[in-house]
Amino acid sequence: MFNKVSTLSERIAIYRKEHFNAAHRLHNPLLSAEENQRLFGKCNNPNYHGHNYELIVKVTGTVNEVTGYVIDTKQLSDMVRTHITEEMDHKNLNLDVAVLNGINPTTENVAIAIYNVLRPLIDARLELKIFLYETERNYVEYPA
Repeated sequence: MFNKVSTLSERIAIYRKEHFNAAHRLHNPLLSAEENQRLFGKCNNPNYHGHNYELIVKVTGTVNEVTGYVIDTKQLSDMVRTHITEEMDHKNLNLDVAVLNGINPTTENVAIAIYNVLRPLIDARLELKIFLYETERNYVEYPA
């Protein structure tokens, strides 16, 4: 039997960092071309533009007394790669990614979509948070 380092009721967070490259166009089809250009500027380029996204998945919970894990990082890594990075990497977020079909792929909406894909795959007792960096200086956190 292992000695306990701390009480098992203490919450701790584990993070998994991944990246993917993707193109998108910010555009609302309900608005005029002029209004889209005014709202989204260069991000409304009809030929799209790309980002090198950095994704951080945070899982918070208590340490399992048998495994010593909050969540197995290999399982978390496989989950993120299979369901997120393989689906989004080197894709057009407007055209190629089913979970974003009909959704304006702002960083906010992409983060929410990632959360919605991963949430059912992770034990409901664990807290899930998504950090998505569109650029080094611009990122979102969901849920906030």
